[in-house]
Amino acid sequence: MVLAVLLTSGWLHRNETLEPGGQAGQLQAWRQDTITGTDLPDPLSGPEVVADFFASLGHRKQFLLAERHPLVVGNLGGAPAEVRYAANRHALAAAREREQTRSQDRRLSPVGRHESSRRAHRLSSLLAEGRQILAFDPTGSGRVAEVVGDLDEAERVSVVVPGVDTDLLTFERTRLRYRAPVGMAHALYAQQREADPGRRTAVIAWADYTAPRGVKVSAATAGPAEEGARRLTATVAALPGDATVALFCHSYGSVVCGLAASDLPKRVTDIAVAGSPGMRAAHAGELGTRARIWAARSPADWIRDVPHLAVGPLGHGPDPADPAFGALPVAGEDVPGHGGYFLPGTDSLTAFGRIGAGLVDRAARGGEGPYCVPRGLPT
Repeated sequence: MVLAVLLTSGWLHRNETLEPGGQAGQLQAWRQDTITGTDLPDPLSGPEVVADFFASLGHRKQFLLAERHPLVVGNLGGAPAEVRYAANRHALAAAREREQTRSQDRRLSPVGRHESSRRAHRLSSLLAEGRQILAFDPTGSGRVAEVVGDLDEAERVSVVVPGVDTDLLTFERTRLRYRAPVGMAHALYAQQREADPGRRTAVIAWADYTAPRGVKVSAATAGPAEEGARRLTATVAALPGDATVALFCHSYGSVVCGLAASDLPKRVTDIAVAGSPGMRAAHAGELGTRARIWAARSPADWIRDVPHLAVGPLGHGPDPADPAFGALPVAGEDVPGHGGYFLPGTDSLTAFGRIGAGLVDRAARGGEGPYCVPRGLPT
């Protein structure tokens, strides 16, 4: 029963075994552990319970738990951000050591050794000084989330939700940097600071769900997005402080955001989609949220040719960039294709920076023309 709950909640992958070094094994060890005679909280007990537990501990004990159970603490909503960062450094280092060993194992095929070498290289990059890894799971193709900026001090938090083919290896890129989640997050953070230098912001590059692979049947269904929506909702609910939140959802990530919309905390004031195949709703008003809905689509984006329909389990519904959908328009005329919405200098990134900084009255169509902010929504 416990395993079924953990699978349903997204804590575990379905192919995960109870290996001591894996997340399932560490969850089992966590449930059996105590600290100074006190039981550890259930990982599913909610961020408030977890936060209260960690607040009752001294600094040394918090980091001791991060070292003992890195794959649990590193993904535990409600645990202090700095403790999660530390836990994930332990988890990343252990994962890198395993991949480095596998890359030299002659029992593996050359392709397998090469894949392990690539993963070890990516893990080394994630371990670089100053990086703040908020979530990490090496199982399968890997899940990861990273914070840019100071999450604890932020007045506004933005979450970048990417689409298909996002995993550990594609989380960041050297070439085509701004088409990968890390590059998107850094570009958005810089644009927010330019838009309002006095506003304290943070951006999360969030690849903490199992995205579909390629433009295949799985990308035309809501299955992966349903799991992603649950995980995204949990991430936002566990954010520290009282910062307001904006979501920036690219491609299939907009399906995730559409499904999450009705369950997201009220602190989410804006949901911006770019290159969207649909949000699993016929109209913005059917998303079940008071957040402002924004949409951008480039004339050069191939997504315009995808049938924006929903027939049974296939398809994601109308194009959010169609005026009939009811979303607020974001300029995208200068975006060079499906992956270019976060390129520095584009009108879309300029508008996203304003939305992220809370300057929503200057975000629609690059700030040209009047735009009335709906009453009751903070910025």
